Amino acid sequence: MGVRNYLIDGVSGAGKTSVAEELERRGYHVIHGDRSLAYMGDPETGESLSGPPQGVTDRLWWEYERWIWPVDKVKALIADQTAARTFFCGGSRNFHHYIDLFDKVFVLNADLATLNRRVSPRAEDEFGGKPEEWALIVRVHATKVGIPKGVGINAMAPIERVVDAILEKTR
Repeated sequence: MGVRNYLIDGVSGAGKTSVAEELERRGYHVIHGDRSLAYMGDPETGESLSGPPQGVTDRLWWEYERWIWPVDKVKALIADQTAARTFFCGGSRNFHHYIDLFDKVFVLNADLATLNRRVSPRAEDEFGGKPEEWALIVRVHATKVGIPKGVGINAMAPIERVVDAILEKTR
């Protein structure tokens, strides 16, 4: 949806939603990927999945690896050049199918103490609100599995400064 399109990703708690909301507050076009695009599916085929097969012992990891965006829809949104800049905020495990279409990829980085401070107040019905979900966040933070390579952004700063840093790198 933009002449220029940017992906903003990072582990849970890094600030993707907060960045999206601040960008919207400033008048930028934003796609909330985790809210409007994501679903559980096969990262290669896009086929929707309802849950892990019998015998899967780590359900959360299985689901994490299958949190995807519909490739055709992402490509269509990128092809629509209605807005000058569009920011796609969120994560998906099938980004390898469309990441090259983005003008730039930003990865929000925060230390575990910051992530814990942001995630620990979450209710049990929000991702990260359960101990096993926090353990997954710690695992992804340590391994960076499922996080694309991109321009690192210090996401521990106040949200206004985080967004300023992103915007500066889009000029």
